[in-house]
Amino acid sequence: MDPVTQGAIGAVLPQSVVKKSNLVFVGIFGFIAGMAPDLDVLIRSDTDPLLFLEYHRQFTHSLIFIPFGGLVCGVILYWLIGKWIGLTWKQSIFFCALGYGTHALLDACTSYGTMLFWPFSEERISWNIISIIDPIFTLPTLCLLVIAGVKKKKRYAQLALAWTFLYISLGLIQRDNAIEMGKAIAKNRNHKFVRIEAKPSFANILVWKVIYETSEQFYIDAVRTGFFPRVFLGTSLPKLNVIRDFPRLNNVSQQFRDIERFRWFSDDFLAKDPQNPDHIMDVRYSMIPNDITALWSIRISTAAPNSEHVEYITNRDQISDRFKLLLKMIFGDG
Repeated sequence: MDPVTQGAIGAVLPQSVVKKSNLVFVGIFGFIAGMAPDLDVLIRSDTDPLLFLEYHRQFTHSLIFIPFGGLVCGVILYWLIGKWIGLTWKQSIFFCALGYGTHALLDACTSYGTMLFWPFSEERISWNIISIIDPIFTLPTLCLLVIAGVKKKKRYAQLALAWTFLYISLGLIQRDNAIEMGKAIAKNRNHKFVRIEAKPSFANILVWKVIYETSEQFYIDAVRTGFFPRVFLGTSLPKLNVIRDFPRLNNVSQQFRDIERFRWFSDDFLAKDPQNPDHIMDVRYSMIPNDITALWSIRISTAAPNSEHVEYITNRDQISDRFKLLLKMIFGDG
């Protein structure tokens, strides 16, 4: 999730259990601790463009790391704030651990993937329930958090917590409905799929990207769930086959290994970009849910030395135009 949402959810949990007199400062503790796991974005390399993909949402987001993360945040904030307002160091650590602990679980509700069980498993957990940015989820939480601090009444923080659970539960229902609609699309095409997933489109839980995989192809469509369901048929493209798609690529080169790293990150939702034949794209993410214009990809150069890495590419072209089209899909005339 975005940092503001992470901070807000990190704040409302400790606020829900604290005494009235410390409500504001405990919210600050939780807000900071709730954002702290994303400090892993600082792990980057000028020579290895995929390093940040491996370490973002890795050990700092592991469930086993929560006590340590809460300890570090708690000790720092105790010396900066806690000791001056009458909190004990144990209280500071406890409130920070609550805030820190919300982060990974909230991230797992998105589609990006979070290594909750590191170091015991390298699986990226993604429950595909909410978008990484969703103002309908964030704004009520943030408003209730502010009201709780101003009025010094924790019941508003508890209402924010209740809203969080309610919205995530609604997202879960919507996701399952989207999957059922996707199954119906596959059935109408007489396709037998080996895997099907539904992922929320940007900033809402109404329009969903549905991807199902057959033995050779990915099929990408969009559906609108709720009281006025609708199907937005999309397109398909072949699954990545490195030997077929890049026959000149040396299988002992760094780029070949980078493809496997990108495969792990994308949960094997990889395809050769039909518009850019030297690109391998992650088909899970696009601004328009039934489109194959990927938000990120890697560029392969078969002429590069064996030691050279791939190039990581992000696509932000025509974002505003694509967002307008998404809004039309959400509100009924897409």
